[in-house]
Amino acid sequence: MIVMGSRKVSYYVLLLCFGIVVISVCTFFAIGDDTAQPVRLVVNASNASTRQIPETLFGIFFEEINHAGAGGIWAELVSNRGFEAGGPNVPSNISPWSIIGNESTISVSTDRSSCFDRNKVALRMDVLCDSEGINVCPTGGVGIYNPGFWGMNIKQGKAYKVTLFVRSSGKIDVSISLTDSSGLKKLATSSIISSDVSNWTKMEVLLNASETNPNSRLQLTTSKKGVIWFDQVSAMPLETYKGHGFRNDLVQMMADLEPRFIRFPGGCFVEGEWLRNAFRWKETVGPWEQRPGHFGDVWMYWTDDGLGYFEFLQLAEDLGAAPVWVFNNGISHQDEVDTSAISPFVQEALDSIEFARGDPNSTWGSIRASMGHPEPFDLKYVAIGNEDCGKKNYRGNYVKIYHAMKRAYPDIKIISNCDGSSRKLDHPADYYDFHIYTSANQMFSMAHRFDKTSRTGPKAFVSEYAVTGSDAGKGSLLAALAEAAFLIGLEKNSDIVEMASYAPLFVNTNDRRWNPDAIVFNSSHLYGTPSYWMQRFFVGSSGATLLDTTLDANSASSLIASSIIWKNPEDEHNYLRIKIVNFGSNEVSLKISVNHLNAFSIQKSGSSQTVLTSRNLMDENSLNDPMKVIPIKIPLNTAGENMDVVLPSHSLTSLDLFMEFSSIRMPGSYQSSTSAI
Repeated sequence: MIVMGSRKVSYYVLLLCFGIVVISVCTFFAIGDDTAQPVRLVVNASNASTRQIPETLFGIFFEEINHAGAGGIWAELVSNRGFEAGGPNVPSNISPWSIIGNESTISVSTDRSSCFDRNKVALRMDVLCDSEGINVCPTGGVGIYNPGFWGMNIKQGKAYKVTLFVRSSGKIDVSISLTDSSGLKKLATSSIISSDVSNWTKMEVLLNASETNPNSRLQLTTSKKGVIWFDQVSAMPLETYKGHGFRNDLVQMMADLEPRFIRFPGGCFVEGEWLRNAFRWKETVGPWEQRPGHFGDVWMYWTDDGLGYFEFLQLAEDLGAAPVWVFNNGISHQDEVDTSAISPFVQEALDSIEFARGDPNSTWGSIRASMGHPEPFDLKYVAIGNEDCGKKNYRGNYVKIYHAMKRAYPDIKIISNCDGSSRKLDHPADYYDFHIYTSANQMFSMAHRFDKTSRTGPKAFVSEYAVTGSDAGKGSLLAALAEAAFLIGLEKNSDIVEMASYAPLFVNTNDRRWNPDAIVFNSSHLYGTPSYWMQRFFVGSSGATLLDTTLDANSASSLIASSIIWKNPEDEHNYLRIKIVNFGSNEVSLKISVNHLNAFSIQKSGSSQTVLTSRNLMDENSLNDPMKVIPIKIPLNTAGENMDVVLPSHSLTSLDLFMEFSSIRMPGSYQSSTSAI
């Protein structure tokens, strides 16, 4: 293993360092004889030129899209665990559950006999064979199996908790197994044997895996004749992120971005194509087995809602990120509640704040407490709807909710869907939402989008941005560079822009509903796209001190730069970080001057240069080559107040200059929790 900044990186990076850094360091990082006329970059470190960047500037946006949650960060291995995905009417489709056995040995159906009022469908299994007699069950028995979300990733030596509810009129002897995809090889197995389950009974077993298989399945089998009902069958790894049910590797990728906020759960997922399929938070809290689940008709898949409102709040807390709760305001893609009838939605919104923040003895706060979190969550930001500004009833509905919420919770910061960057809003708001999906060239030019925005009134929340279309592919270097330029522009305009997040964050390769995405995964592997790695360059910007940075006027067409001072919590030292995007096709010789350092100096030892680039603008990472386009870091032995650096063509460069001590008076606290890229 080697260390890049504070992060341990796999042997792939070592190969890249040998294959790229050693071979190409002269090309990428040294002054060549054939460079063009140098471009001058000046950093003004005087007190008068500094400004603190908001503590909240860079965060993440999570939407249930591309199976980002179900089959993604939520570690539940069973798909359609409650047999509800086929709808409330029976008989119904039990997919992806399948039958083990044939018509002479087993009959499987659904009925509405469940003990749970909000999800009445249960699975009935009529076992027609027996361990002896005329109709003997096949070896291994008959039953049902679930492949999870395109295969369960079972790891040798790890434990998995299986929970299920069962009922039968007679004795039962059921084998619960994790097997390979064929069902022939068992990775772990246990049995539930009972003489009395005439009433619905909760059963739990712990399975310890003897082998690793990323394409496993869960089986429930028996060789005993009779009728058995199953409901709410769950399989969870015992090890999850901070013990709260999240898939470790995926959430660690989120954590490595050190997000200052997390916006959730959407996106269009909040709205629904129709209101009947919108995300309803009250249906997602309380015991998981009692949650009815729902069909997300925008992204077209079922969610059991194990990842519900409570879990999102818990995730925000685990990440040390401020929750930004987006709730439905009576509007979907296809239907709207008239403002005259919006009162129930107003109450729904107020109840959601009470659930998060209310006293543990309050109506909704008590439910939160019963779920294991008596202390309130630190919910300070809410968004009323998503991309609804142009809808007929949005303003009327928004104003009703806004005033009711401010009366009950005056400190809550409320985000409007309407863009206030070019003209004043016609309704009250603390923030306005701004979304941008566009080409690479347009995104690069958007770095100046907020230069002339009014500095009075609500602040901007750029909650969704990304390069899309042919420039992006499934996550290209070109897209990442244009987005980096845009973020540098947001840093420079962070007196009006207070929050920004990329979208979408995750995609399961088996259900890609949107391109591109920051983090790509399947049941067992994952990688970050160049846009993910680009965001790592901005870890440390939130709460840092922004310095005045200027480039030669004739360089403006292809270069953009910013400078910050940030404190690395790992070594408690101050660094001056200069970020530059070279969007052009030629390398650039840069002459850097840092002025007004006063009583402190830049040290060569401890300074570094990190570059994100590749041989081809459209290069992408993949499951087969996850580290093709990643940042490469080397020591910067020429670091100083005056220095020369060569910027590779089509690159993002970060210079982290070690400052031994500082006499700059920082406006406010700039000690943002950050580490090197």
